[in-house]
This record gives sequence, C-alpha cells and structure tokens, in this order.
Amino acid sequence: MAELHDLTALEQLERLRAGELSPREPVEHYLARIDALDAGLGAFVTLTPELALARARELEGTARSAALWGIPMADKDLVARAGVPTRYGSRLFADYVPDASDELALALDATGAISLGKTNTPEFGMPSYTEPLAHVPARTPYDLSRGAGGSSGGAAVAVAAGLLPVAPGSDGGGSVRIPAASTGLVGLKPARGRIPAGAGFGDPAGLVVPGPLARTVADAALVLDALVGAGPYRYATAAPSWDGGAFLNAAVRGEGRFQVGVTTWSPWATAYELELSAEARAALDVALREFDALGHGVEELDLPPEEGYAPAFRTVWQAGASGIPVADDELDRLEPLTAWLVRRGREVSARELADAESWLTGFERRIITAFNPFDAVLTPALALTPRPVGWYDAEDGERNFAQQVQFTPFTSMVNVAGLPAISLPVAITEDGLPMGVQLIGRPGREDVLLAIGAQLERRLGWQLRHPPAWYEASGTRSAS
Repeated sequence: MAELHDLTALEQLERLRAGELSPREPVEHYLARIDALDAGLGAFVTLTPELALARARELEGTARSAALWGIPMADKDLVARAGVPTRYGSRLFADYVPDASDELALALDATGAISLGKTNTPEFGMPSYTEPLAHVPARTPYDLSRGAGGSSGGAAVAVAAGLLPVAPGSDGGGSVRIPAASTGLVGLKPARGRIPAGAGFGDPAGLVVPGPLARTVADAALVLDALVGAGPYRYATAAPSWDGGAFLNAAVRGEGRFQVGVTTWSPWATAYELELSAEARAALDVALREFDALGHGVEELDLPPEEGYAPAFRTVWQAGASGIPVADDELDRLEPLTAWLVRRGREVSARELADAESWLTGFERRIITAFNPFDAVLTPALALTPRPVGWYDAEDGERNFAQQVQFTPFTSMVNVAGLPAISLPVAITEDGLPMGVQLIGRPGREDVLLAIGAQLERRLGWQLRHPPAWYEASGTRSAS
C-alpha cells in the first residue's frame, strides 16, 4: 500500500486542494519520517514541529489556491527565518536567532508552503560538500559512507529519503545541481534573476540563485512556478515570458524535438588536472542514447581553453567570503577552508576584484554565444561518483579547492553565465550510486530544459527509484 511520501509533491497538492488531506496530515507524516530516519542521514539541523503545526492550522482557514498550499518544506540553514535558529552551518553562529526573515523564507510562506525546520549546509555554503563541523555530515541515502554534495546537501538528502516532498536550495557554483546528482534527484538552477526573492545580486558576481530539488521534473517546475510568482520584488530582473503555471505546463507536456550540443569541456581544465570517471561517462552515454531514440539532434561541442577562468572565479569566490561577519583576530573560530577563503578574500584589492568581474563578464558573453546554436547543451553533472565522507582535505584550503573542482568542474561556469541548468538522475552505477547529467539552457529557457527532462524521465523512470533508506520507516500515513 502506498504511503503519503510515495506521492509526488504535485499529487499531494491535488489531494490537499481537493480536501482529501488537511495541511496537518503531511506535516505529521513527514515529522514522523524525519524522527525515524534522519539520525543516520544528516538532512536536518533544526526541526520546528510546533511552528509547523501552528502554520498548518492557520492554513486550514485560508483559500486553497496558493501555489504550494499545505506542502511541507524546510529552509536551507543559510536562509534566516524569524525566531528560528539560523546557524549558517557554522559554530560561530551556534546561538543566533534572527528577528527578521529573509526574502526567500517570506516567498515560501507566500506560496502556502509549511517549513518544518532547517536543512544541513556547509559553513556559509562555501564548499560543494556538506560536512560541517557544527553538525553531522549529510550523506547520500544510496550509500551512507558517501557524502550528499553541497551546499544544499541536507535539502537533497531530505527529498531523496522521503523526508520532504520537495525542498528549496541555493546555487552559487552548483550547490543545487551537485547534491541533486549525488542523491539521485532533479536539481534546477534557474536563470539569473528568474526568481525574484534572493535573485543573486547580493554576491560580487551575481552567482547565487535559489532553485528546487525534487524527485520529478514536474515537481521541480511546480516549485519554480510558485517562487517566480511569490512576490513582486521590483529590483529583480523581470521574467516577461512567465505566465502562471507555464513551467509546470512545459514539464507535464514534455513536448518537442531539440538540437543538443554535448561537451565534456570545462574552463577549469587549464588550471587543474581533470579526469572524467567511467561512471560519469556512462551516465552521459545513457542520455545520448535516449536523445537519439527521441529524435533530438546531437552535435559535439568543443571550446577553446579559458586561461583566465580559474584565477577570476577564485578571486570573486574569495571576495564573496571576505564579507563573512567575523573579525580578523577571530578567524580561528571558522573551519580551516572558510578561514582560508576569508583571508584570501580580504587580501583582494578593489582593482583585482573589478578586473576579475570584468573578465567573467566577457566569459559570460563568449559562453552564451558558443551555446547559442543549441536549444540545450549536455554535460556530465559530476566528473566523479559521490565522494566518501572525509575525502576532502580538512586543513589545506588550496588542496581542498582543487578537490572540489575535480569533483564538479562543469557547474560553476553556468552561474557565471547566468544561464538556467538542470541536473537529471539518468543512471545508477553497479555499486548502486546515482549519476546524473546536466542540461544547460539558453537565457530564460527553463521551459526547454523541463520539457527535455520530462521526456527522459518518462523513458528512464527515475521517479520510481528509491534508496534503501526510503523503506526503513513504518507507521507513517497511508496515501490510500
């Protein structure tokens, strides 16, 4: 018999709107799942059951028309919510409770979603893995000896293990797509400015955008539609092509034949030794086989080396870390990687930062021009399988940064270019590990990525695939 967590977010929303479920029932169901399973997974750092149940009671007296009415979610622990501990993955903020909520938390409230608490994140979201000293590691539920990626690692684990139907993340260099690929999920990075709340204009190069993690393409589209329509923040980039439900419509219909470029090129290759694992290549081949069966045109794409990419990106990444609110004489309270990034960032001059941002602007234009002949560009999502917990060097910042590049050399260029991209869980290795591919779209064309993703999902059926942890909790609510 199917249980509530076996339903997609869209199916749960339909039952909520039909009155077959009250908002309280999914809240209680998922809180029970979290209590039974999360100790070994590391998805959550804070639970707020009283607030969630109060919010559910409040919603019961409102119209059911809100985009995500009654759907349980959780805030990434980089997003402040008034009255809820917000630690930013850091021991430095162990006792911090904000008085005001960030825009993204307010936007989620406007959609009718219910926050159950805070999901695990690395310190200030800086690394691409989630093993903070302030909490336990976030582990992929497919193999608990391996990490879930980052920085939205806790959010990904929660969705992959059936502790939440969907979850919001944030992506500044791959932080939605990397954990999605590590946990067998769909991870959508919208175009820069597509989601008004948290549109990515607060960091030096406009790299960071919110985005959904989901089990299905339609669920990701549902959340994207909701967040796009959640509030009129007039300083954000307008999205004139959006109409209410347009992204969900593209995902449900899943129509069209497209021209796809395929590449394993990375701008990091001039600065670091990169190797594409056999597992990553096999996942790419699965996608190419399916594209051929679907009738899409596929063409190899190669680009010239970009010698300036690594130093420019490192400069803006370090400059972004320089603003972490800690005095220079207290940097030893941070984790070694974070402290290294902050120190390097505070050594960057205004001229160096301006030069790096100027170079990246030129790179953005070159990438958009190079990708323009294609409706989408296909790359591996990750170069390697999900990494073992403890694999990253905890003391040497320089080596740690190199390891992160070697794990995920295909994602950060998308943030620099401001393009939309989606990670799709197309394969499982012989050892039972998820492997994905990334599709990069033209500016503002998330709808094309969702349509292609839906086509692959129908053929490969990843929405029916669950990790072992999925089945380890019992006594939760039946969906029948």
